[in-house]
Order: sequence, then structure tokens, then C-alpha cells
Amino acid sequence: MHRSLSSLTLRIERTLALRLIPALYRDTEPVRVEAAHLPGEPVPASEGLALSYDPFPVGQPWGRAWSTTWFRFTGEVPDRMRGGRVELLVDLGFEKAGPGFRSEGLAYTADGTPIKGIEPRTAYVPVARPAVGGERVEVYVEAAANPRFDGSVTALGDPDTAGDKPLYRLDRAELAVLDEEVHALVLDVQVLHQLALTLAETDPRHHEIRRALEVMLDELDVADVSGGATAARSRLAGVLASPAVPSAHRITAVGHAHIDSAWLWPVRETIRKCSRTFSNVVALADEYPDLIFACSSAQQYAWLREHHPKVYRRVAEKVAAGQFLPVGGMWVESDTNMPGGEAMVRQFTQGKRFFAEEFGVEPREVWLPDSFGYSAALPQLARLAGFRWFLSQKMSWNQTNRFPHHTFWWEGIDGSRVFTHFPPADTYSSELSGEDLARGVRNFSEHGRATGSLLPFGYGDGGGGPTREMLETARRVADLEGSPRVAIRTPAEFFADAEREYPDAPVWSGEMYLEYHRGTYTSQVAMKRGNRCTEHLLREAELWSAAAAVRAGHPYPYDELDEIWRETLLLQFHDILPGSSIAWVHREARQTYARLADRLEGLIGAALAALAGPGQVPLTANAAPHDRDGVPALGLAAAVPADAPDVSVRARADGTVLDNGLLRVLIGPDGTVAAIRDLVADREVLPAGAAANVLQLHPDTPNNFDAWDVEDFYRNRRRDLTDHTKIEVSDDDPRRAAVRVTRRDRDSTYAQTVSLAAGERVLRFTVEVDWQERETMLKVAFPVDVQADRSSSEIQFGHLQRPTHTNTSWDAARFEICAHRFLHVGEPGYGVALVNDGTYGHDVTRRPPGDARGAQPTTVRLSLLRGPRYPDPQTDRGTHSFGYALVCGAEIADAVREGYRANLPVRRHLGAGPVAPLVEVTDPAVVVESVKLADDRSGDVVVRLYESLGGRARARVSASFDVAAVDVVDLLERRDDEVAALAPVVLDGNTVDVALTAFQVVTLRLRPTGDGAGRPTDGFAA
Repeated sequence: MHRSLSSLTLRIERTLALRLIPALYRDTEPVRVEAAHLPGEPVPASEGLALSYDPFPVGQPWGRAWSTTWFRFTGEVPDRMRGGRVELLVDLGFEKAGPGFRSEGLAYTADGTPIKGIEPRTAYVPVARPAVGGERVEVYVEAAANPRFDGSVTALGDPDTAGDKPLYRLDRAELAVLDEEVHALVLDVQVLHQLALTLAETDPRHHEIRRALEVMLDELDVADVSGGATAARSRLAGVLASPAVPSAHRITAVGHAHIDSAWLWPVRETIRKCSRTFSNVVALADEYPDLIFACSSAQQYAWLREHHPKVYRRVAEKVAAGQFLPVGGMWVESDTNMPGGEAMVRQFTQGKRFFAEEFGVEPREVWLPDSFGYSAALPQLARLAGFRWFLSQKMSWNQTNRFPHHTFWWEGIDGSRVFTHFPPADTYSSELSGEDLARGVRNFSEHGRATGSLLPFGYGDGGGGPTREMLETARRVADLEGSPRVAIRTPAEFFADAEREYPDAPVWSGEMYLEYHRGTYTSQVAMKRGNRCTEHLLREAELWSAAAAVRAGHPYPYDELDEIWRETLLLQFHDILPGSSIAWVHREARQTYARLADRLEGLIGAALAALAGPGQVPLTANAAPHDRDGVPALGLAAAVPADAPDVSVRARADGTVLDNGLLRVLIGPDGTVAAIRDLVADREVLPAGAAANVLQLHPDTPNNFDAWDVEDFYRNRRRDLTDHTKIEVSDDDPRRAAVRVTRRDRDSTYAQTVSLAAGERVLRFTVEVDWQERETMLKVAFPVDVQADRSSSEIQFGHLQRPTHTNTSWDAARFEICAHRFLHVGEPGYGVALVNDGTYGHDVTRRPPGDARGAQPTTVRLSLLRGPRYPDPQTDRGTHSFGYALVCGAEIADAVREGYRANLPVRRHLGAGPVAPLVEVTDPAVVVESVKLADDRSGDVVVRLYESLGGRARARVSASFDVAAVDVVDLLERRDDEVAALAPVVLDGNTVDVALTAFQVVTLRLRPTGDGAGRPTDGFAA
């Protein structure tokens, strides 16, 4: 009888849902359930097993938000199950949610050995295969009542506001026999049905599969699925055995479980998610020797080692066996837009060191599937850290423009390239469904030039990983007509083959700007300021500790610095630093930043005391890479104020004028900056009639992800804050004058200070905000009278130019951009820079204030605050302080210098007398980013520097200690001939002559003369 295709589809899916899948398990037997509820934080398994348990009937609610309940399941396998594959089935109240996003648990044996995770779609614990009958069952499950977030505003993100209502209900607890033949039939049907749905109705293979499924359904006895499963499978064997065509696309499938190190759960829950997922993986690897599982983030392995050593030992065994692959080589899968240059280096070095020391492996691929765009500095840093390849898929999320490649070379700002692949299935959590496989083939941009792609499979974000169903599916689609060929292989095997096949792949040059999630440059301001402050305190701690060690024998705090770096790197994870996590995560991060600042201040103080020695001579410590006030870069000396006229202050009818002989600044009656006259260049800095330092409010209601997104339509409405309650002039100090303006608007208050110091072409600003707005963006605007067709934003180890126009859709999509310490705009002969001490979001436009004729001024704005309501309804509510400055007549070199100064204020210290810098550099274009002692504790001094202006430079690096030898090393401080060849050096006494190309990063390893110095090794640091 003829049936339409839609009717057959309905029949197949209904049979699966109502007949086949319910028949997977048969012959069930209830077990006894007892429970113990924890009032607070989780406890180790040894304590959990020892709790007092009470009877707990199936169907009873459990688990207020973020609580833990320990369940004990006991019973006996009945004799009637003899010969069967017996499993304990536990449903914690999963409903239809996917793994990792609601209740989940970890099953243990009675002696506290983890077995596997209990999650949706893997809600079983193996008991016996085959059963003999009479086996005693005693399984404990540590169940976490993690709330489910659906995108709506909720108080569940903080235990203080989550309430006490139980979230879940224990829906199932019983022994059952898995009918392996029915299980196989279900998979056969699913694979064929999904494949048929991806094939065109004109494809003969489509009809062949549909006919085989129809015949199978006609003959299936739905009253006895178990009894007819073998015969049903035989009807499908022929179509399953038909091999793929020779030209079929080849997919390298690798098991995966992208686990966000914090997001809709706190770090403490990520630790448990890792234990559940990794337990699943090692158990599955025992059953499926062909499983290969790729896992990044050294931090997650370190957590496992500390909290679940038994699972960690099993992971180590699977690493040695080649089934569990450390990939990526980073401490966490970090954001790459906002971390500073040295922090990006340490993501690589800390991660690679851990993998080398723990497992003896060195990943070759950077693995960042989910970060929110990719800095143009990454290719060089990846190559200098020993990486060859780069993997992501996030660019598939672009809102406006489709990224044009899947396999390509990515070129950074210095010209370095890494071979890059984006899985064309546009997911890092594939279920190996027919649609995922077909999408990967359909999307692939390199057809005709390359024949393969990579596909990570396994439940991710919240964890879970691969399942046995996915492994069985992989076997069925390994060589199946109509499907791409699928082989489970390592990422390294894929990349080596892809690079060999397609060596002349196209080149993408510059940043990979994600046209989405632009609000993450601003959300949760405390994350941004904490990160910036901690990065610069770490620079100081390493610099002064290294100098004190070499010059004064002060013990170098290797272990403490390592600990602080690792905590800092964790907070750069791509849902913590971007501000896209629940309130609990950000509250803990704020506490961590405060604690790290205290520790670093202690290290800095101890090092300076040892370095300067006892005495009462007033000294200034300058950790910046440029001299200032007579104090050398990286040294201690008595400050010598600039010989410059004092700052005058005078009142006029149109406002207050500040004048230092270099700039003449008019503060208007409304407290905004009404005019700036650059007396050196003899020109106005602001366009006629325009005001600067104007606070501006916009509605901020993105279409989807509140904390993540800013939509371009936010610019359609704007309100300038010009009303004020008070203006105060401070002119007591002849070397510095300031005007303070207080404003109130709705429930928020703003205190803006404008100051001008003697001898500077820099106008400095602070704004203190008590922010009580929701769904509102606060920006501060600086229109400048330069016609700039591009802006230059600082990124790691250099700067990036972006168009200020909107000629193309690619240009228009960059309506919110990320910059580090400075953003510069200019025209030939004149430029200005806006520097900041902790802000990342900016926008740059050329919109005339009135007449559209003639030169068009440029407006630069800093994004200060937002008020997203999800996932943290109270995001940024409270008090904040921002510092920024307008550098007039600025070249890029001035922007670089002032950016460092804004973030590295001098320190006052009493000591015996001046202390020469450990190293000095002659060329101002060459910036010292880091001075430290070598990680291998040899006593060698490591100096990392870079060319900062985008040209070529030759510098002399002079050490204030006797140097026995110098090597150019990679980021892991190893001698590497290829790296050394990029920056040949000559040692002349204690001076190193080095040539650098544009934005080149060079790491010098200086061996002091005397005992305790060591040579760089070819292996990893100890």
C-alpha cells in the first residue's frame, strides 16, 4: 500500500518513541532508596557515604537550588535476570533536558570509587554483564540540584536568593535488563532514518532506505519487540552494509565535552561536572577501545587531581593508552579579546607545563571552540608556544557575515601564521546525528580543494561527553552510502592530513571579530578592572622580585607566583572575564581579585624592601617600560618633576579655563569639556560646537543574550547627561588643577573629575558612578577634530587598525570594538589617543554634528557600564570608578607610553638610594613586557619584549648584572632554532643587540655569571 513520505516519517518516529525505545529495558526490579540531604556545600565521598540515610520513596521531591543529596540504592539482582545485561536506572527528575543543565549526579561504589555520571541520556549504572543472579547492589549517587536556566530573569543564580523550594523529584530507581538487540535495532533505525531525511527525495538512496525501513516496520511485531528485534535488524542489514562512494567527504570525529569552567554554575560545580564527565569517558573507553576523547583546559585536570584522585589515575591511564587526549595546551579556554599579552603567554605556558609534567605530552593544536572572537595576536603567540594548528567554530555564530573559510591559514599582526580549521557542522557538541553530518558536508567551504573536516561529538557546555549510542552510531556511519565517511581519530591526525592535502589554503589576515556577544567587553565591570589590575600587579611582582633576587639575593617566590597566575588565568575563562555568568560566579571572582591583590602587594613590598635596602631616601619605583619624572624605566630613583609652567585656573563667563602652557582647556557651565586648544600644535582638538567627556545613556535591550550582546539599534536613542548638582574647582596645587562635577539622573549619581597637570599634553578624567540602571548602557564621548578613516586599538603585543567607516557589511558589523590600554585616531600630522585603566569596550564613528560638508570629525567613546538582567539580575548595580585620559597630539608611541603609565602608577618607597634597572632598552619602540626568573628555577633572567609601533627596530638590551650567555627562546623558555633564527642576537659584554620586525615578540634568556645559573633546555621547565 502506498504511503506518503510524511506519513512514513511519522510512523518511523512514532514507532521509535512509543514502541522501540520503551522496549530497551525489560524485566525491571525496584531497589531500596535512602537519602541524606546536605544543608550546605558538598563534602568528599568519604563523608557522603558515612552520612545518616533515611528511607526515600520514588516520586518524592528533593533538592533545593544548589544543594546536594546523597542517595543510597540497594537491592539484589533476581535470578530471572540471569544472563542479561543488568543496569541500575536512576532518574533524578531529568524530564527532557539535555545533560549538564539540571540535576545530575556521580555514582560511587560502596568503597567510594566513582563509577560514572548520572545524567539525562546516560542515566544508568552498570551492574552485571552477564548477570548470574543474586548479585548484591549497593550504589551511592551524589546528586546535585543545579537549577535549570531558560533565559528568563531569575534569582536562582545566587544561593542567597534562590529559595528553599525543591526543584526535582526522584522519578525512577530500579534494576533492569538492557535488551542489547533492541538497543542495536533502535540505533539502526535512527541512523538510517536520519540519513534518509538529509537526502534529496530524487536520490535513489533516499528511497532505498525508506523502503527498507517500511518493510521492517510492516514485519515488526510491536507486541513482542524483543522477540522480533533480530529479524527486524536483518531487514536493514543490506542498506547498512552499502559502502560510501569513493568521493564521500571524510569526517574525523573526536569525542569531546566542552565544560564551561564557570557559567550557569559556580566553579565548585564545574569541579564536580568534570568528575562526572571524565568518569563517563573512562568507563566508556573501557567498553569502546576505539574511543578517542579530546579535552582541553589544564585547570580541569588539576581540579580532578585534587578532588577526585581515583578518577584522575584512570584518566592518566587512558592518556597513556592514547584514548584521552589533552589538547589545546592552555590553562583554561580563555577569552582572547581582553587578557593582556603576558596573560595570553601564561595561558599557553601554564597549560603546556602541566600537560608535560603530568602526562609527558605536548599538544600541537590551540583548542578554543567557544571563545567570543579571536585576537590578531594569537597566531604569533601560538607559534612561539610550539603550536602549529588552531581550532574553533564560534565564528559560525556571526550575525551579519558568513565567515568564508573552514580550512585556512590565519595570519597575525606580525605575519605569523597557524593552520586553522572550523568544523563546518557548526557545533562542538555533536550527537553524530544525520543532520550534523549532513550539515558538515553542506557547509564545508573548501569542496574541490580539501576533502575532510573535523567534528567534536559529545554533550558539552554543562558536560556529559560522548555516549555509547554515539559510539555505536560512529561505527554505523564509518562507511555508509549516502553519508560522509566517519572515522574516530585524533585532532593531530586530522590536522596533519589537512595541512598536507591543502598547503596552499587561503589566508585570513588579522583578528577574527565575532559579530555577536559584543556586550562582553563591558558587562560585569569588576571583572574587567580586576583583570587589568591583577595583570599589572603580576608584572610588578615578577619584575621587582627578579631584580631583588639577582641584586640582593632575595628568594624568588616561584610557587606563590605560579599559584596567583593560575587563579588569574582561571578568571579569564570565556564566561567569567566577559561577565556572562551567574551572580555567584562573579561574586566569588570579585573576592578572588581582592585576595590576589593583597598577596601581590605583599610580594611587591617585600621585593622593593630587599632591593632598595634600609634607609630613608625617598625613592620612586617605576615599573613601566618608559622613563618618567627622571626615574628610569623598570628602576628606582628620586623623582625629578618636569621643568614646566604651573597650571593656571581662571573663571570666565562661558566656564572655567585650565592652562598649563601646552593645553588650554575650557570646562563649560554644564561641566562638560567645551574646548581644548593644543598650544603646541596651535589647533583645536575638539570640533567647533562639540563637547567632550559627555556621559551618554542608551536603551540596551538585546534580542537574545542580555549579558553577552549589544545590538546596533541601541544607537537609535541617546540621552546626554548635562544637568548637574554641583561644580567644584580645585586649584590649591599649582602643579595640578581639577574640576569636579556631580550629576544625578534617575536613581544613579555620577561624579566626574577633569584634571590637568604641569608639563603634560594629557587631560585626565575620573568618573565615580553609583549605578542603579537596568537595561541601559553608559558611554562617555570624545568627539575630536581629526578625519580618521581608521582607529588603532591596542591588543596583546601591538595594535590593530579597524575602519571607522561602514563601507561594507564587515565594517558596519564592528560597531563595538575591544581595545586594551589605548585607542588612537589620527590624520597625517596629528592624532589623539584615549587611554584607560580598566575599560575594554569602545566605539568609533564619523558622524558630523551638523553640516555634512568638508572634513568629518571622529568620535571615540568608551563603554563604561551596562545593566543586563540575565543571567545576573543585579549586574553591576553599585559603585564603580573609572579612569581615562585624552592624549593630545599623540603618535602611536605616545599612546603606548601613556597606556602603560595609566595602568602602572609609580610607587613611593624609602631606601638606601637609587637602584638601576635590571635591564634597559635603548629603542623606545621596543617595549619590555615582562622580566622574571626562568620557570626551571635555574636563576636565569627572562626578558620578554616586543616592537610596539608596527615597524622595524633595533635595540640594545643592557643588563645591570654580568651576563655569561644569552639565548632567544620560545615562550616556554626553551632553546628553539627556528625561534632563534627569527631574532638573531649579538652579546657584547652585558649588552644584547637584537633586531625586531613589526610587532615581533622576542623572549631573551640571560644567564648570569656565577653559581646557580643554568642553560635553557630542549624539554619543559621543571
